Amino acid sequence: MKPPTLRTGVRWKIAVAIAAVGALIAVTLSLVVHNSARVSMLDNAREVQMERLLFAQRMYESSKPKEPRFGTKINDPMLPPQLDQLMRDKRRGTYVQEHSHGGPPDVWAAVPLANGDVLSLHIPFADRSATIMKDLDRALIIGSVSVVFGGCALGVLIGGQLSRRLRKAAAAAGRVAQGNTEVRVRDAIGGVVRDETDELARAVDALTDALQERIEAERRVTADIAHELRTPVTGLLTAAELLPPGRPTELVRDRAQAMRTLVEDVLEVARLDSASERAELQEIALGEFVERRVRALDPDVILHVVHESWVSTDPRRLERILGNLLANAAKHGKPPVEVTVEGRVVRVRDHGPGFPEALLREGPSRFRTGASDRAGQGHGLGLTIAAGQARVLGARLTFRNAAPEGTPEGAGGAIAVLWLPDHAPTNTGSFPMIKFAD
Repeated sequence: MKPPTLRTGVRWKIAVAIAAVGALIAVTLSLVVHNSARVSMLDNAREVQMERLLFAQRMYESSKPKEPRFGTKINDPMLPPQLDQLMRDKRRGTYVQEHSHGGPPDVWAAVPLANGDVLSLHIPFADRSATIMKDLDRALIIGSVSVVFGGCALGVLIGGQLSRRLRKAAAAAGRVAQGNTEVRVRDAIGGVVRDETDELARAVDALTDALQERIEAERRVTADIAHELRTPVTGLLTAAELLPPGRPTELVRDRAQAMRTLVEDVLEVARLDSASERAELQEIALGEFVERRVRALDPDVILHVVHESWVSTDPRRLERILGNLLANAAKHGKPPVEVTVEGRVVRVRDHGPGFPEALLREGPSRFRTGASDRAGQGHGLGLTIAAGQARVLGARLTFRNAAPEGTPEGAGGAIAVLWLPDHAPTNTGSFPMIKFAD
C-alpha cells in the first residue's frame, strides 16, 4: 500500500527553513557570547584575586609578628594540585576550581614566600557575577526566541508572496488547460519583482502559444482536407445513384453516404474548434421543444417533462445536440432510452454498458469510440460535436454512468446531462431540481 503523502505549502516550508536557520544561528551566538562573557568575568576575578593576594603578602611580610590577613592562609592543605606545582617552581598563579556538585566555582590565588611557605587566598565566584551571568543568559534566551519567531514571520511573509504567485500561475495554467488560450500566466501573476516564477510563467506562455499554433495548423489541415473531399465525395454519391439496382449498388451508396456524413462532421468539428460559431438565440419552451424533436427522431424514446421552462437558446444547435445524444444511446447503449426535461436541464439515459472510463475521465475525443468492442461503429465525432455545440450555446454537457461496474445487467447505463445557461427565468420562477433514476 502506498504511504500517505504529506502535503505542505511553500509558505510553511520557507518559514520552517528560515526559523531553523535563525534558531541555529541564535543558539550558536548565544553559546559563544555566554562562554566569552564567563571567561572574561573569570579572568577579571582572577586578576582581582591576585591583586588582593599581593596586597595581603605585603602586609604579611611587613607585619610583626607575621600573621596572614584578609582571609589568606599559609600552606593551605586544600590548595589545588595545579597551583601546588607552580609553587614548587617558585611561580605565582591563579586557578578556577570547578565543583562536581555544581554551584559557583572557587577562584584561587597563590604566591611562594621567601621562607618556602605558600600564601594563598580563595573565595567563591562573586554572587553579583553569577547574577549578571543569569541575566545575560535570560537575555540571550529571549533574544533567540525572538529571532526564531521573527524568522518564522519573515518566512511566512516571503513564502506567502511566493505561494500566491504560484497559485495564480497554477490557476491561469488551469484556465489555459480548459481551452481559454487567451489567458497569459505572466499577466495573471503580476507583481513588480521579477523572480523564477516569472521565468516559469514565460515558459508556460511560450508553450501555450506553441501548442495553440500547432492545434490551429492541424485544424486548418483537417478543414482543408475535408473541404477538398466534399466535392469528389458528392460526385461519388451522385454517380452511385446512377448505378443499376442491386446489392452492390446499395453497398456503394451506403459507403458513399457514410463518407459524406464523415466529411460533413469533420467540417463541423473544424468550425467548432475555430470558435467562430455564434448562436442565434430564441425564446423557446424547452419541454415542448424537446418533446417534438424527440418524437420526430425516435418515437420509441421514453420522455418525461418534469418541469417546463422557457430558455433562450439556438433551436438548431439544441436539436443537433439532442440528435447526437440519442444516436449515441441507440448505437452504443440498450433500450429503453429515456429523456427527462426538468427546468433547464435535459438528461438522456440508456441502459447499456455505460460510457468508457476514458470518456468519463477526459471527455469526448474525435476518432475514438472509447472501447474495443465498438470498433467499426463510429468515428467518435457525435459526442465531440455535441460538446462543441454545447459550448457555443454557453451550456455544459456532462457524462456519467448510472451504476458502477459489477452491477446486474440492466441496472446501469450511460447518462448525458445538458445544463442550459440561465438566460431566461422559468415560468414558475423556481430553480430546477435534478433527479436521477435509481
